[in-house]
Amino acid sequence: MYDGRGDRPSGRARMSAMLLGAALLAAGCSSGDGGGKDAGAKDPGARITQQPRATDPFWVNPDGNAARQVAAYEEAGRKTDADRIRRIAEQPTGEWIGPEKPEQEARGFTEAAERSNRTALLVLYNIPHRDCGQYSSGGAADGDAYRAWIDGVARGIGDRPATVILEPDALLHLVDGCTPAEFHEERYDLLSGAVDRLKSLKNTRVYLDAGNAGWGHPDQIHDPLTRAGIAHSDGFAVNVSNFYSTQDSLTYGKRLSSKVGDKHFVIDTSRNGNGPYTGGNPNERWCNPPGRALGAAPTTKTADPLVDAYLWVKRPGESDGTCKGGPKAGDWWSEYALKLAAASTP
Repeated sequence: MYDGRGDRPSGRARMSAMLLGAALLAAGCSSGDGGGKDAGAKDPGARITQQPRATDPFWVNPDGNAARQVAAYEEAGRKTDADRIRRIAEQPTGEWIGPEKPEQEARGFTEAAERSNRTALLVLYNIPHRDCGQYSSGGAADGDAYRAWIDGVARGIGDRPATVILEPDALLHLVDGCTPAEFHEERYDLLSGAVDRLKSLKNTRVYLDAGNAGWGHPDQIHDPLTRAGIAHSDGFAVNVSNFYSTQDSLTYGKRLSSKVGDKHFVIDTSRNGNGPYTGGNPNERWCNPPGRALGAAPTTKTADPLVDAYLWVKRPGESDGTCKGGPKAGDWWSEYALKLAAASTP
């Protein structure tokens, strides 16, 4: 069963992330999101504020797609729309590291976060044979290229604080059979190697992706997690880029935790405010579903001691793929962002 994520950052976003450079160092912020078709105003950072660190220690990118959209709507006099998108722009979201310059991007994001006395939230999504040829297909050319890419990310992070979500879907696509069997052993080796390399850093936390409450049963994923190095990680992530409720995700995560040494976990709450979509094509309910809402804001103050954080791993407002009228995976879609925010409790 395909869990589905069309959430790989677009080429435009990746290119912008590569241009961090001197401007990032001077401003203490990142241009890693690049802006979508409706986002374009300059200097949105002054309009975006960070939530209290005690509740939310993660870094907000003041130059992300949502922040730029706020600025564009304000400039156009669309105050109500600007206020709605601000609900997204003022929350920290995952920075998805691109394939070309991992060291530069990881350094830029973590340096900007450190200047704000915050922790960068990074998502690593570059495993070879990624996404079984679907919306977010691609990934590193081979195992050696992936190891070199992970090394680059690690050098970029250095001793600065970072929380890493490691390879959404990589394990699920071994279990559901869409990744050919000849690639399985290499994938386990690459994931466990990535865990070890990242955990060799002083202040990096690593969570392996472990599916969601609607995908399957914890018995299907606990052995793959073990083979992928869960014992050496900080835990696992659930509901990445999906819509299952926080309560259902807690139930799923706690059952899985009991099978992998009581490991802690994090929950992606970015778009789960109304739970999963139950209409339309069952095979694409995950892809830009209508009627969804933002979920609980990112925080380390959660409902259960096993849950280290609620995170916005998926960036709300970015498309899941070219379905239901959406742009390509990872592109900013202002109409969808507005609907998510409008359906949410302020």
